[in-house]
Amino acid sequence: MTKINDLTQGSISKGIWSMAIPLITASFVQMAYNMTDMIWLGHLGSESVAAVGVAGFFTWLGNALSFISKVGAEVTISQSLGARAGRRARAYANQSAMLSTIIALGYACFIYIAAPMLVGLFHLEENISELAIMYMRLVTPGLFFTFNNNTYSGLYNGQGNSKTPLKIVATGLIFNIVLDPLLIYGYGFVPAMGTAGAAIATTFSQLVVFSIFIWNLYFRNSSIGKLYFITRLRARFVKRIVSLGLPVSMQSALFAMFSLTLATVAAQWGHIGVAVQSVGAQIEAITWMTAAGFSTALAAFTGQNFGARNLGRIRLGYHYTLKLAGGIALIACLAFLFFSKEIFSVFINEPQTLVAGSAYLKILAISQIFSAIEQVTAGAFNGCGRTTPPAIVGIILTGARIPLAYYLVTFPSLGLNGIWWSISLSSVMKGIVLAIWYQSFQKRLENGQYKPVGILGKMHAVASRLWQQFN
Repeated sequence: MTKINDLTQGSISKGIWSMAIPLITASFVQMAYNMTDMIWLGHLGSESVAAVGVAGFFTWLGNALSFISKVGAEVTISQSLGARAGRRARAYANQSAMLSTIIALGYACFIYIAAPMLVGLFHLEENISELAIMYMRLVTPGLFFTFNNNTYSGLYNGQGNSKTPLKIVATGLIFNIVLDPLLIYGYGFVPAMGTAGAAIATTFSQLVVFSIFIWNLYFRNSSIGKLYFITRLRARFVKRIVSLGLPVSMQSALFAMFSLTLATVAAQWGHIGVAVQSVGAQIEAITWMTAAGFSTALAAFTGQNFGARNLGRIRLGYHYTLKLAGGIALIACLAFLFFSKEIFSVFINEPQTLVAGSAYLKILAISQIFSAIEQVTAGAFNGCGRTTPPAIVGIILTGARIPLAYYLVTFPSLGLNGIWWSISLSSVMKGIVLAIWYQSFQKRLENGQYKPVGILGKMHAVASRLWQQFN
């Protein structure tokens, strides 16, 4: 049985790092699933990369929807534990997992049925479209498993335990690394399946992860008590989970849709435009995933301290995390500027695509630090139960990429690069605006001008009375 990690006391740096390192590693492990496919398929040509890249947008959309239950679980569990309300934390865990299963099943069915229509949005060559449809349908069961795996990770994250999800997800990656080349290229009695092999390898690996999560959560003793795989949804818990997770989910889902729209613009340059965006996004995700790990760690740290009303500790944790993520983003910025061709050539070596990919990384380099600021600040907001501000900033400014991209590509000197400039400039603005907003919120919080309401408010009132009695 794993123990709850109490983040309301002790060293702030140790608390952040104890959460962040496994989360960042898990993020890289998750990213490695897609990168493994891209690397192996890249040797088959940019057509295969483009096909998987198209399908990847809808996997991304599924991950976005999973934030409804994942973020809802992380925030409600961490705040409940900070307020010393263990039974409530257990109830939120059960409700989040059940909600996740229902949404995941519906989304997987939708993707399988609508695959031809969705791929048709890209207007790609017929052979690439057929590859993408086949890949999407083969990976559909994997979408169900991945969706729930994200939520199960959230159950642990809310308890301050990020090591267990890391071990489980890493196990799945090992399966994926072994199966990818075997099923894509074939060996011995195993036939070469190409793009289909990558889909099967990913789906099976996610099934392994799902099975381990199920065993640990439902057949072993949980640190927050007995959990149930099937449970009746209760309106007041679901409402709270959805109110916290939906803004983050909508932001991420719209982010995927905006990226999908930009991909259709990039498709005007043929499969090269789609391949550059697909591979480039995977490379850029190195910074994004690192910052996301710090963001989730800070959300758990902030959530527990928010429940315990340790407001000064929240401020110190935010500033410490911001420095860490910003330093790593600076390293990525320099790498993208000075080693863009070398980095992109790991995936694709076709001369024309390599030149376009190098330009992508150099343009995105200037936004890396600001992207990290956005991610970390969003984690601080989420831990306080304020998931709406990051969503508002993210939706408005990410949406602005579309008209900006349509405008910039009209300049002969920019062309395809105009799309990448729209992404980079909007990321800079998101980091600046959200950081300013959080500074204002933090001042009001510490001055007692922000008052939590509803279930959370009642939890704080009860916790405060208990604290006064024991002190």
